[in-house]
Amino acid sequence: MPSDTLLLKMEQIDKQFPGVHALDHVDFDLYEGEVHILLGENGAGKSTLMKVLSGSLHRDSGRITIQGHEVDVLTPERSREMGIGMVYQELSLVPTLTVAENIFLGQPPKTRFGAVDWPEMKRRARQSLAELGVEIDPDTEIRRLNVAEQQLTEIARILVKEPKIILLDEPTSALSESERDRLFELIRRLLERKVGIVYISHRLEEVPLIGTRVTVLRDGKLVGTLPVSEVTEDKLIRMMVGRQLEEQFTKHPAVRGDEVFRVENLTVPGKLYDVSFNLHRGEILGIFGSMGAGQNTLTRALFGLQSKVTGKFFVDGEELDIKNPTQGIQHGLGYLTRDRREGLVPLLPVSSNITLAKLSQGTLAGLLNLGNEKQIGEKYVKDLRIQPPLVDRKVMYLSGGIQQEVVLARWLYSNSQVMIFDEPTRGIDVGAKAEVFALMDRLAQEGAGIIMVSSEMLEVLAMADSTLVMRLGKIVAEYGSDCTQEQLLRSASLG
Repeated sequence: MPSDTLLLKMEQIDKQFPGVHALDHVDFDLYEGEVHILLGENGAGKSTLMKVLSGSLHRDSGRITIQGHEVDVLTPERSREMGIGMVYQELSLVPTLTVAENIFLGQPPKTRFGAVDWPEMKRRARQSLAELGVEIDPDTEIRRLNVAEQQLTEIARILVKEPKIILLDEPTSALSESERDRLFELIRRLLERKVGIVYISHRLEEVPLIGTRVTVLRDGKLVGTLPVSEVTEDKLIRMMVGRQLEEQFTKHPAVRGDEVFRVENLTVPGKLYDVSFNLHRGEILGIFGSMGAGQNTLTRALFGLQSKVTGKFFVDGEELDIKNPTQGIQHGLGYLTRDRREGLVPLLPVSSNITLAKLSQGTLAGLLNLGNEKQIGEKYVKDLRIQPPLVDRKVMYLSGGIQQEVVLARWLYSNSQVMIFDEPTRGIDVGAKAEVFALMDRLAQEGAGIIMVSSEMLEVLAMADSTLVMRLGKIVAEYGSDCTQEQLLRSASLG
């Protein structure tokens, strides 16, 4: 149970960017031994508030009191000194360094002679990862890990510093259900040590599982703070979006057209084994499986991002050689990656990121028109209700969920006939998820074929016209639109 000891008090925090009032005099507090969940739509101000607390952004005005001490200026170093650790939604690991080096980046254990104590570093790294229930070799380079393993390494890096206040921004967005349960068990152990945790999530089902109180932000303003015992999912949605979401899953009956895409005997040594399937126009093909079952390798192989691939690809009956993403785009494939950082150019504005894929389908001379590019950006920003609607803003300054919407806008503009969506709702809010599902339904109705990889079973059951289940790199089952939750679970776990 949480105590009466106040760890953190943020009062009237205000932060503005050009054209955006990101935080409008927001209050927030945290007690020992509680998980205070922070909710809101993309761009509501959640991550901005946490970046102010972690010292990576300076507030324009307001007061911050940490463990009884008012703090005038917060920097990342000062924040760490005061016992605050933050796990960012967009991972901040160094890809070419090892797991152990990342966990102790900047603060490696030393021998009595002042040299780095490598054996001790690896031992403590292994111990920190073991607390999360994972076995990762501390000598492995970060770039060799999948997204879930990187996420757990990021969390382990914070834990070794033994912070008193932990800020978790979408910590389960890349984790399987079993990995999430292990993280929740760790959180419960931390609460027994009187640690306070701020938990940002878009998964409303997690609120009653782990939360003590919940605060909702909307458009940079505080909507309210309530005990978790007093809220329902519908109430939280109304607080977040300011309206009732009548239908989260928009899905019309499929009108299957001709075959648009076929894969035969797709194999990646040690990762995929003789995967074959076909996709029709107007169809949403779901791919479901436990984390690491081969879905990510499959989508990367389809788009030309995976090495050592054998097998055959057919688009509209024509066999094609897809060895790189440019060839994939030219043959009408679009790919929304599960790690949005792979699909964005951070220093380019929204409009340029939207039109990027189209450049691969024609000549630069005929397409590179900045005035036209801005008009295109404004159209798709309006269509997808991207907020704030600033097409000139560099995407590096947008929240993770809005970045995801920008990538979606790109593939909508590209007119791709085969859409590969790998965890399309990862890290986005409930309102944006409804927009994504409506977009998928619209694309299918317009004749595109869609491959949707999702670890969210309800999404697959609601949106897929047929579903393939993967396990250990193989397709182990195929179901129609009438499949059940029990069938998917049994196939994914037993093959």
